[in-house]
Amino acid sequence: MKLGPLLGACGLPVPAGSAEREVQRIVYDSRKAGPGSLFVAIPGFHRDGAAFAADAVARGAVAVVAERAVESGAPVAVCEDARIALADLAVELYDHPTARLRIVGVTGTDGKTTTAHLTSDVLEAAGETTGYATTVDFKIADHEWANDTRQSTQEAVDVQEFCAELLVAGGTWGVLEATSHALALHKLRGVAVDVAVFTNLSPEHLDFHGTLQRYLEAKGLLFEALADGPAKGVEKAAVLNADDPHWRYLADRVAGARVITYGIDALSDVQGTILAADAAGSRLRIAAEGVEVELLLPLVGRFNVANALAAAGVGLAAGATLEAARTALQRARPVRGRMERVDEGQPFSVLVDYAHTPEALEHVLALLRPLTPGRLIAVFGSAGERDRAKRPLLAAAAARHADLFVITQEDPRLEDPATILAEIEAGAREAGKRPGTDYLVVVDRAAAVAVALGRAAPGDTVLLAGKGHEGSIIVGEEKRPYDEAATARAALRALGYGA
Repeated sequence: MKLGPLLGACGLPVPAGSAEREVQRIVYDSRKAGPGSLFVAIPGFHRDGAAFAADAVARGAVAVVAERAVESGAPVAVCEDARIALADLAVELYDHPTARLRIVGVTGTDGKTTTAHLTSDVLEAAGETTGYATTVDFKIADHEWANDTRQSTQEAVDVQEFCAELLVAGGTWGVLEATSHALALHKLRGVAVDVAVFTNLSPEHLDFHGTLQRYLEAKGLLFEALADGPAKGVEKAAVLNADDPHWRYLADRVAGARVITYGIDALSDVQGTILAADAAGSRLRIAAEGVEVELLLPLVGRFNVANALAAAGVGLAAGATLEAARTALQRARPVRGRMERVDEGQPFSVLVDYAHTPEALEHVLALLRPLTPGRLIAVFGSAGERDRAKRPLLAAAAARHADLFVITQEDPRLEDPATILAEIEAGAREAGKRPGTDYLVVVDRAAAVAVALGRAAPGDTVLLAGKGHEGSIIVGEEKRPYDEAATARAALRALGYGA
């Protein structure tokens, strides 16, 4: 696309003499710039992208979009908000893909990834061709690959590119995780949402949002977006967890869209009843629109039942039958890093899970407690440069359910790991737990995993929480390779198992 029409369509000034320059792609990382690229300089939390404009131009960028004039050696279009500009430019360059591709956006503190995967399964069981972009994986039609970016929701240009590729591959529905950060930072600006899903809300990311109300308001942006975009042959809908009291606030954000509630305790449009539950999953009844189905959901825990109900609700919104939802949910696969079992023949259970909020850790430990004949052992940490208030709450959750827990690092980033561990430990001491007896502090995560597994006896359960599927630990600004499940396997083999 020519630079002039591209900038003009987004209301951005066209630098003199630059209108005929050819733009082949948009980048926000100067290291990815090349011939034909347009560099958008985003102010970051640690660095301002404008400082790398000259580097982008040196690598072949034909122009720069920035919030201030910069010396780059190429034409510069000055904008008010670089993130908004990035989103608008991406929508234009990729020719508005979500005007034709139906979109499900999933938001909430916990459960987004599993809900997105289950939603894709339900839609496919109804004959649709889907793709998803989640914390763990990407999928376009039959092709799946790991998300190694450490971002649950990609930058706006990546989102638009993904949707365009899914459309070309014959996709009819795209399912996107919509984090509060992404919504507040305009990453989903220009995405025409057809169904918005809310899983739950608990205190998280307050370092960024400031208050729980502002966190909720950021989630609300997804539901306000239902009013935008063209009609695509399906009624706009909000699918809301009626067991979480925040659903009413989000329902009020919906202008003219259909509201579908789901729940286990609350009276809901999609009503779930847990008939039985064990370590293999849950037998449940789902009732909706005058129809009832029963199924065995092969995912463990009440929270996964809620995720399944959300997916069924999306299916109904999209025109699928409850029978199609049952077919999909009965063959659901665990998401990588979500209650993932590590088995090297040891006489105790080892599980890897992404639970990294106090509420999620509480839910998983409460689930495992009655399923564990021996001791329940947990390993967890808390990310640096993230919500500090949750740190002692993580230890408090572990103190309520675990017989022994090991506090370790997660992603310290530029924060002092010792400070993070001390703030978590404060919650353990407040709960009356004794260091060295009830809990341990081990800075190195691999060593912490080895210590926990070394303490385990037959009948015990060891939960490795917080890293899940992630393939790295961020120390400073460096992503150091790390795989929790592989680390556990190596530690078990060092103990003599798996031979």
